[in-house]
Parts: sequence; structure tokens; C-alpha cells
Amino acid sequence: MTQPGGPTTSLRSFLPELVYFEDLSDDELDRLARVSVRRHYDAGQIIFLEDEPATGLWIIEKGRIKIYKISPDGVEHILHILGPRDTFNDIATFDGGNNPADAAALSRTEVDVIPAEVLIDLIAENSDFALKAVRVLAKRVRSLVGQIESLALYSVTVRLSRFLLDQIEDPSLSGPGVTRTAIAAHLATTPQTISNALRELEHAGVIEFDRHRIWIIDEPKLRSIAML
Repeated sequence: MTQPGGPTTSLRSFLPELVYFEDLSDDELDRLARVSVRRHYDAGQIIFLEDEPATGLWIIEKGRIKIYKISPDGVEHILHILGPRDTFNDIATFDGGNNPADAAALSRTEVDVIPAEVLIDLIAENSDFALKAVRVLAKRVRSLVGQIESLALYSVTVRLSRFLLDQIEDPSLSGPGVTRTAIAAHLATTPQTISNALRELEHAGVIEFDRHRIWIIDEPKLRSIAML
């Protein structure tokens, strides 16, 4: 659902906190906020589909979303779980291509979209912003390479340990909507295997968990299990 009426005050207030925009002038930030569009999605609602034309850079204000692909046999694999202040569909925004994956809300979500053409114009006008965009995208590629390495080389317990450690720095990976099913789809396994791995980590004395939350109680030992 699109909210009519132009810019959102809340987006303008935190735009300077986002890595893409932290060095922009007030005038540039005002311009981006003016052209942004606010959208709302309920849990489970599709945000966009793979191969649709990209509309712009998406910024999460509230809630959590998943970026995912569906295999030919119908199995979902979650590439990213994202939350407040995260951006997504960056690559399609800057390369002019279509959406590279599907996106859907994991919980009630509010997002803002900055049109791609506005950001492309800003790249042409501001070389510092262009360099920042290159660096952010390069970091995303490194992250994807690490994710592929983890899936190919490490056990589910190691992958789950790394996922849990990521929660310390990235609260988007925990909270409403991030179920064991979602974690399993992200780590390329099954919910039952995730449950077994959680029990293994609990028996090792590094976590405690219930149906809704997971607590890390021995971070150094968990890092050792994660091979970090």
C-alpha cells in the first residue's frame, strides 16, 4: 500500500545515519526525502517479485523483511533478513536492471522508496556519493561471498552459531517474524535441523532458548564453535 502525499519527516531525520547518505548536504538530504514514497506491508505480504522492473532504493523504517529466491522445485531460500535502517534492492537501483530476488514482509513493515533515477542523478553530480555507493556495494558482494562459503564448507551447527553471533551486531536477525522456519530457509536446512542444532548449542552451555527467543550466554565459546 502506498501512502499518498510525498516525503516523510521520519525518513529525513535518519537519512544522515545511513552509510550511503552520511556525507550529503542538507539540501541533498531534503531532496531525497521530498521524492521518497512511504509504503506499508502486513506480515507475509509480497513487496516485489524477482525480474520486475526496479523502482528504487528501499529503506526500512519499521519491521523486518526477507529477500529470498524460490528454487525450481519450490523450496524457499532466504538470502537476507533485514530490519530498521537497512536498505535493499541496492544493486538493481544502481545498475538499472530488474529485481534480482523476491522481497516480502516478515512482520508489519513500513518502508520508504527513493526513486532510482534520483539516485543515478546524484551519482553524476556528487563523486563522493558515487564512491560511497561503490564501497557499499563492494561490501555487500564480500558478504555474499562469505555466505556462499559458509553454506558450502560448514555444518549447520557452525552456520547457526555464526547466525546467532550476527544478531549481536544486527538486531534485524531477531525479533518478530524471524522464526525457526525463516532461519532454516536462510541457512539452507530444515526447521527440525535448526531445532536439533539449538539443542546441541544449549547442551554445550553457550545459549538458552524458548519458543520465542534465543539468548547467548557464553559468547567466547560460541565463537569457538562458529570457528571465528
